[in-house]
Amino acid sequence: MARLPLSVLDLATVSVGSTSAQALAEATVHAQRADELGYLRFWVAEHHNMATVASTTPGVLIAHIAANTRRIRVGSGGVMLPNHAPLAIAEQFALLEAMHPDRIDLGIGRAPGTDQATALALRGPGALSAEDFPENLIDVMGLLGDVRAEEGLWTKFMATPAPTSSPQILLLGSSGFSAQLAGLLGLPFGYANHFDMGGPAAAATALYREHFRPSPVLDRPYTIISASTMAADDHDEAHHLAGPAKLRKYGMRTGRLLPLLAPEQAATHPDFERAVAMPSSSIIGTAEEVRAGLDILAAETHADEVMVYTPTFSLAERLRSLELVAQAWGLEAPAA
Repeated sequence: MARLPLSVLDLATVSVGSTSAQALAEATVHAQRADELGYLRFWVAEHHNMATVASTTPGVLIAHIAANTRRIRVGSGGVMLPNHAPLAIAEQFALLEAMHPDRIDLGIGRAPGTDQATALALRGPGALSAEDFPENLIDVMGLLGDVRAEEGLWTKFMATPAPTSSPQILLLGSSGFSAQLAGLLGLPFGYANHFDMGGPAAAATALYREHFRPSPVLDRPYTIISASTMAADDHDEAHHLAGPAKLRKYGMRTGRLLPLLAPEQAATHPDFERAVAMPSSSIIGTAEEVRAGLDILAAETHADEVMVYTPTFSLAERLRSLELVAQAWGLEAPAA
């Protein structure tokens, strides 16, 4: 039986001693290697006012990565729609699709991707809110050719330039609300399991399937499940390399945005023991162990596609994990 498609998420994380420019350059190299190995998609996120994350404007980074890769689909994981006017997002992704036909994904979420004060600064006075999200989503869809109502922004405006194809629109989330909305609209649903916040991934994806209604773009449910992963040649090495990400996640859970330290620095941090003891859904180990963990996750959530997120200190570790997982998964490099 053919294995599920495998994709990649990258936040362009800035490690200690590095710069945003280096993080963005490394994200590009990461995408190029994923393209060579046969991964299906490469997504970048939207986060604001975080010194450790360089991915603030997905559309700009997508344009750069798509121009420097050959085959892989490139998209947003995701655009946080309440931060933006629907017409602006529709125009950005119409332009991206015109430049890179049949390679662009528009993953959309309703979280702010930052703290509330920064969200208000981004949106400005009289801005959109999460309560407007379903209507704004319908407007973006209509502007990009997927019309679901008699009236909307698409009846007065058009997203230009007009591409000859359409970006794939996917709804992303980590809650039952997003799962149900994706199902009712008949959109692909991406569950953010890599958040590792202890939420029941299987419950959310079951809600999606329960509420799914066939649509002009999808006749059956399609679920993408993400996972925080770290593969290495040795089990202990993998857990050592995953230490910085565990520590940073612990900081987020306790209200602190800690830097992404080197593994040796993380191991001597005062909070390290508490961080590694923290319950986690991350999948860490040898390539075979990671593959087995992803298989279990995919089976539990009835996923149609798996997306790996590997928040390592160095690019070399990230690329090695990417290669090991691809080999264990049985990905085939595309023809030259």
